[in-house]
Amino acid sequence: MQQYEDSESEEGSDVSPLLKDEEVPQHQVAPTKVPLCCSARCNLAMLALFGFFMLYALRVNLSVALVDMVEKNASIVDNTTTKTCPDRSSTIVPHTSKGKKYDWDADTQGLILGSFFYGYILTQIPGGYLARKFGGKHLMGFGILGTAAFTLLTPLAAELGVGYLIAVRALEGLGEGVTFPAMHAMWSSWAPPLERSRLLSLSYAGAQLGTVVSLPLSGLICYHMDWIYVFYIFGAFGILWFILWVLFVSDTPETHRTISSSERDYILSSLKTQLSSQTSIPCGAMVTSLPLWAIIVAHFSYNWTFYTLLTLLPTYMKEILRFNAQENGFLSALPYLGCWSCMLITGLLADYMREKLNFSTVVVRKLFNSIGMVGPAIFLVATGYIGCDYSLAVTFLTLSTTLGGFSMSGYNINHLDIAPSYAGFLLGITNTFATIPGMVGPIVAKTLTPNNTVKEWQLVFYISAAIDVFGAIFFAVFGSGTVQDWAVNGYHSHRN
Repeated sequence: MQQYEDSESEEGSDVSPLLKDEEVPQHQVAPTKVPLCCSARCNLAMLALFGFFMLYALRVNLSVALVDMVEKNASIVDNTTTKTCPDRSSTIVPHTSKGKKYDWDADTQGLILGSFFYGYILTQIPGGYLARKFGGKHLMGFGILGTAAFTLLTPLAAELGVGYLIAVRALEGLGEGVTFPAMHAMWSSWAPPLERSRLLSLSYAGAQLGTVVSLPLSGLICYHMDWIYVFYIFGAFGILWFILWVLFVSDTPETHRTISSSERDYILSSLKTQLSSQTSIPCGAMVTSLPLWAIIVAHFSYNWTFYTLLTLLPTYMKEILRFNAQENGFLSALPYLGCWSCMLITGLLADYMREKLNFSTVVVRKLFNSIGMVGPAIFLVATGYIGCDYSLAVTFLTLSTTLGGFSMSGYNINHLDIAPSYAGFLLGITNTFATIPGMVGPIVAKTLTPNNTVKEWQLVFYISAAIDVFGAIFFAVFGSGTVQDWAVNGYHSHRN
């Protein structure tokens, strides 16, 4: 049951935003809920899923292909190790690569891989602004199309020189930077409040699925063909997705060509009290909004641990445990598969708790966010005390990444709860802060582990876990499930 208040206070439980017929005047009765299966909004979620699938496939394929692109004596990881544990690396059968090799040292390879983030961080906020002003469809579409096009140019850029390759990767980052804010802006017009968790979880889970598929598939392409085909194949599929996106997606339900009138009325009715007609962005109110800062802190904190798990823990396993997880494609993809599954399940569970069990939005968001941030922190700290048990290390890595999927129904969707009209812009803000850990985290870890000792790595894990727990606590204290006053014209506290 949804209740409206004229009070300025946000205190109290926020409940389901759909009104029951007997509780409101007849002229305010919301249309009957239209099933999600085979609906226009479900089709949008599926196309978005494949879009983010392509996005992450295009992002991570270089990390696999780079192994075949460099000379064998050029190593991206310093082989210095304390040899605390016996070497458990399996024997790999060598293969003859037909692709050209480049004499890039470890620092150069690191610069190539990191250049993506320098482009990615620049277009987050502009992407959110443009999506609100002009719509997210074309911004999302051309963002992925641009990434696909530059992916196709990667072999040529590598041939021209490392500077060209770094520039191409930075341009890919510029294109990908607009996609998440654009999609958030689209969902502000498409996702009924009681379906937000499942729709957004379904669409954004494509990122995890893309990683699951692209890591082993890129390795197979390199092994049986040539590394250049990694970029040609994924780039071509990215262009194919763009064509489907342009043909079958619309910015809003009103402009969709094949949506049923009942579904259109249902979506518009569920959102009519939440969207703002303001053309300007209330930047001053945003700066002082604690619920927004709660999302910023949570997003930054989660990504710090996320990048620690996905970037630094494999290094720990190789340098300390003497086990190279990259030698096993399944083990490399397993954490992403767990997170993908968790996101889909928790998205359904979060909406069920809100709609059927009458949990308030803020309770669901804080509960799921706490699990999705404290859980990974616990397993991250535990990793430093497992001794030489690499099987347990893989288990902890998988559990940590899997539990992180809970946060999708926590802080990650909360932009739409507090300011649906500005959701894309807000995500651009929070994702700008959240990109910093991907740039800074590995540098901090490298500085703290000059000798690759267990105690040094334990400090890295403690710092990452502490940041994650702090983010969870901050969101639990200051997070909100209520549409903010500054987000809707002439609209006071709205229990969403």
